[in-house]
Order: sequence, then C-alpha cells, then structure tokens
Amino acid sequence: MKILIVEDDKNLNNTMAEALKAFADVVQVFDGEEALFQAEQNIFDLIILDVMLPYVDGFTILEAIRKNSNVPVLMVTAKTMVEDRVKGLNLGADDYLTKPFYRDELVARVEALLRRYNNNFEGLKLVFKDLEFDIVHKIVRINGENINLNGKIYDILEYLIRNKDIIIPKEQLFNRIWGFESDTVWSVVEVYVSNLRKVLKDYDYAKYLKTVRNVGYMWSEKE
Repeated sequence: MKILIVEDDKNLNNTMAEALKAFADVVQVFDGEEALFQAEQNIFDLIILDVMLPYVDGFTILEAIRKNSNVPVLMVTAKTMVEDRVKGLNLGADDYLTKPFYRDELVARVEALLRRYNNNFEGLKLVFKDLEFDIVHKIVRINGENINLNGKIYDILEYLIRNKDIIIPKEQLFNRIWGFESDTVWSVVEVYVSNLRKVLKDYDYAKYLKTVRNVGYMWSEKE
C-alpha cells in the first residue's frame, strides 16, 4: 500500500508518516508543486492533502487529481470554516480532518477510506479468494500457508490485487514499485512479473495474472 502525504509543516508531516508507516509505504512532500507531480503519476492508494501549501494550494491540486483519478483524498486543514470544508467536498475530497487531531483519528479515517474504496481491504488485511495479505508484516498466505514472496514481488502482487480488474501500464507499475528516480530499466518489470507468475502457478493462481499486450498487466477473474 502506498500513501502520499502533502503537508508543509514538517513536524506534522513526519508525525503522520510515523503513524501510517506501520501498514503503508509513505511518500512525503512539503509543497504544492511536488504534490501535483506525485499525484499525476497515479500510483497511490490514498492521498492526505493539506489545504494551505506553498506554490499551489490544496484545492487546486484536488481539482487536478479529480480530472483523471478517483483515488481517495483526505483533506487536512487548520481552517474550521464550514465554507472551506464544503468547497473541498464539492471538489471531490472524500473526508476532512481539522487540525489539531489525534493520531488514532488519522489512522481510523485512513482505514475507513481504504475500506470504502477497496472491497478487498479488511482492516490491515487484503484478501482475494484464499489469498490473504498481512499488510503490516508483508506476508501472503493461502489457506494459512505462507507463500515465499519477498520484497518487490510481494509489492507487485499486492498492487495488482488492490487494483483488481484495472489494467496497470508497465510504466505505472515501475514507478510504483521502483520509483521515478530509479536507474533500473523498465524491462525489470517483466522479469519480476515472470517470477511472480512462477510462484503463483504452484497454487493455481497464475491464471488471474493477465498480460495486456503492449500495455501492462491486470489481476482479474475474467476470461
């Protein structure tokens, strides 16, 4: 799971990141320009977005996000005016959190949004048929038996299942798993997906991992 935190207050940004790192990979940014760039990559499962930011405000970023993505967005603001909350919700925010807030409330709202937008998400677990992910410890089980999926192979499978029935382009998968600044070549995606397919074949799950020719991959039960 990957969460983007957009907050210019470094202490608060770090506090939120620490609260969420127990079950998510967190990317932290501190200004609106970098937030726009990161959000446009469409690789996050949830975005936490402050309203008042340097260079580009949160409302403008939210408008840009909603032009091509339905990713859950939790707005964070020090403002208590009803008008601001209404504006954010009308622009497409999924929930609002007003500063100051408790750590437990942040985690609860994040988990609630993830459950709302991902039918496979159950608390800190992700499930597909007999496949069960322990997100905190990055462990995959089938019928209680641990599967040997480590590192990026685990991350690829989790991301594909989290986006079931959605075609994930190779470039998007690369950016999600390896990062924008990686010196690794894109062909590494094919190698890792091939290794993942070999592992899944032993459990009769490889059939759900579809290759979309010249585009990317999709996890689906559809033929």
